[in-house]
Amino acid sequence: MPFGEAIRLALRMLWSQKMKSGFSLVGVFIGVTFLIAVVSIVEGMNRYMTERFAGTFFGVNTFHLRRFPAFSEDVPAETWRLWRRRPRITEDDARAVEAGLTVPVTTAWQSTASATVQYRGRIARDIEITGATETYFEIKNYRIERGRSFTAQEVRAAAPVIVVGNELARRLFDDRDPLGREIKIRDNLYRVIGVVEAQGNLFGISLDKFAVAPATAPVKKFTNPPGLVDAVLIRAASVPEMRLAMEQTEAIMRSRRNLRPNQDNNFALETSEGILDVWGKINRILLAALPGLVSISLVVGGIVIMNIMLMAVAERTREIGIRKALGARRRDIMRQFLVESATLAVVGALIGIATGVLLAQTIASTTPLPASVAPWSILVGVLLGGGVGIAAGLYPASRAARLDPVDAMRHE
Repeated sequence: MPFGEAIRLALRMLWSQKMKSGFSLVGVFIGVTFLIAVVSIVEGMNRYMTERFAGTFFGVNTFHLRRFPAFSEDVPAETWRLWRRRPRITEDDARAVEAGLTVPVTTAWQSTASATVQYRGRIARDIEITGATETYFEIKNYRIERGRSFTAQEVRAAAPVIVVGNELARRLFDDRDPLGREIKIRDNLYRVIGVVEAQGNLFGISLDKFAVAPATAPVKKFTNPPGLVDAVLIRAASVPEMRLAMEQTEAIMRSRRNLRPNQDNNFALETSEGILDVWGKINRILLAALPGLVSISLVVGGIVIMNIMLMAVAERTREIGIRKALGARRRDIMRQFLVESATLAVVGALIGIATGVLLAQTIASTTPLPASVAPWSILVGVLLGGGVGIAAGLYPASRAARLDPVDAMRHE
């Protein structure tokens, strides 16, 4: 029997026995749907973490000098206590690093605290207030949508000016132009000179609820004790230059803190790789668990398909005997049933792929989770469906092929 004819007969059987076919598709359908949906979420997260998350928090070719890492896996309580006992990063440390680096870099200081922002009776709570030097915007890749960022002269003069995030501007001013208006933070007034282009959200958390003022402005009263900073941000032109700058920064800080060669650093040099490493471990756990979860559904689907095909062999025993009597060979009978079982599974896989893609798109549009359908997962879904169908159909096909034509024709 030609291959195309076998597929046509298989599809006809699917249509004529809708109830049985529906049950036989369920296992493969669930397994492939789960595969597409989970891989899409993982793939979307990978892309988001690599292209946006790391760049948003660190910038390209950038590292931070901190008291301890801002992003880390669960650490033992003892380690956390040791970190808390570390000396703070000072403005003098920042100046020493800036003066000691021989690599061409851009540096900035940053201190951050949460505060309430007010404008003429409007209140925005839990806003991230950052005191920074003028190069902060360049390192963070913040584009100014309206107005401008503050200058080095304004930092030296401790000017009470401020640049606000997009959402904060909308919340306080609606559609009015915020430039030149004064907002109140902790009893001090700041003149808005710029609005940062919208950054979007991260897992449902807005990245636009912030304001940045000069590090010397009145915000320094509550972002950090005098003379201390949260982090020194250092950006190089390339990865090799960043690595060299990290080595030089480490040497400068160890010298300033009189650390002996056998003593560990009592400060942290953090890059986006730290975040990506944490996510990479989570990603590997998800991908390691995925085959087992998908396999359960596929095995159940394969067993159901096998039972359906055994029933089909029993119902069509007389037909098989007649075909053999007319010259059909064992391999013809076997191929027919294998094609039928594979078609059943592939149809289930195709429905599962369509449902998985739809589910991934729904998740991406209605939840904070990013999702991106990976083309390879669609191919794997089809191959899995075909493979399960062939594996499940082997025994029924072999049983049909071994039937004695005389006995089969006598079957009622």
